[in-house]
Amino acid sequence: MTKNFWTNLVWGVGPIILGLILTTLALVAVGANPLQAYQSMWNGAFGNTAKFGDLILVWVPLLLASVGLLITFTAGLWNIGIEGQIVMGAIFTAWAARAFDFPSIILIPLLFLAGMLGGALWALLAGVLKTYGKVHEIFGGLGLNFIATAVTLYLIIGPWKLPGIASTSGTESFRPAAWLPTLPGLSVGPIEITVALVSLVLVYFALRGTLWGLKLKAIGKNTRSAFWIGVPTTRYMLGAFALCGVFAGMAGTVQAIGVWHRLIPSISGGYGYLGILVVLLSGFQALGVPFVAFFFSAVSKGSVALPLDLNIDSSLGGVLQGIIVLLVVLSQGVRARWQRASAAARVDSTILAAPVTRAAEE
Repeated sequence: MTKNFWTNLVWGVGPIILGLILTTLALVAVGANPLQAYQSMWNGAFGNTAKFGDLILVWVPLLLASVGLLITFTAGLWNIGIEGQIVMGAIFTAWAARAFDFPSIILIPLLFLAGMLGGALWALLAGVLKTYGKVHEIFGGLGLNFIATAVTLYLIIGPWKLPGIASTSGTESFRPAAWLPTLPGLSVGPIEITVALVSLVLVYFALRGTLWGLKLKAIGKNTRSAFWIGVPTTRYMLGAFALCGVFAGMAGTVQAIGVWHRLIPSISGGYGYLGILVVLLSGFQALGVPFVAFFFSAVSKGSVALPLDLNIDSSLGGVLQGIIVLLVVLSQGVRARWQRASAAARVDSTILAAPVTRAAEE
């Protein structure tokens, strides 16, 4: 194995190991047994087949959100508004589930199309604010997230409220034909898994092997330079937002008809924000996204068992995720600076050696 392999391994695995060490020290500081805590998290995620199915049901919408973010990140866009896009996808899905009474074979594809449309339209609104209104996508996205949440609450306590009950718990359950089918004994089914994996493959090849992906990368590297070489930057950025919204909307559809079977206030599950961490930790590489998303899903699902088993708050999972992402980002910055310094040192040594070489030749 080459030296570069071991160097990359240290820089990649080191932050994860350090994150586990810091989390272990935090557990010791509060008087908890780290081994019991990690065992509890493991059992909560992989304890039996049903728990593993629940883990996959978390992984699917997280993977869809992360796949969409790969597109906007490639274009240099911080699509923080993906949370709202997931919510709007769920809202459009809920509307279609309430409005149409078709057999499952027709209704479920229609619900996915509705979710894709809702997510894309909400993402395009963020894109229009960015490209024409000069509103930074972070601020525009955050504002649209709040609006999407407000619309959800309005629908739940207003037009779609439970009959005779003033409650913010959610709408009525959708008709069974609108539910995603599940595998025997599991809470997850083949449709959402297939959708997530196909989405990953499509985005991987689109970003890696097409002219569209190359132009999107050019925009992400330098928008002004891409414009001057003839790339229609505004159109491509709007397209990136819309495509990200499509995948976010599908994540909302899975949440609505595969997890809750109704519309609830926290329908996004925080998967948009978590997807940002997934993409950062994967180094913006599509091949790494499913594995990082699986790790985050296992931590999120496993940490739910901590309050029951050890009376430890389930936020420990979020602490572990946040520490690891922070350390990875810091390590990437340190490594980039170290590489620049090494390159500069090599250049300086070459320049200093040049007169000596010429003198020897003379």
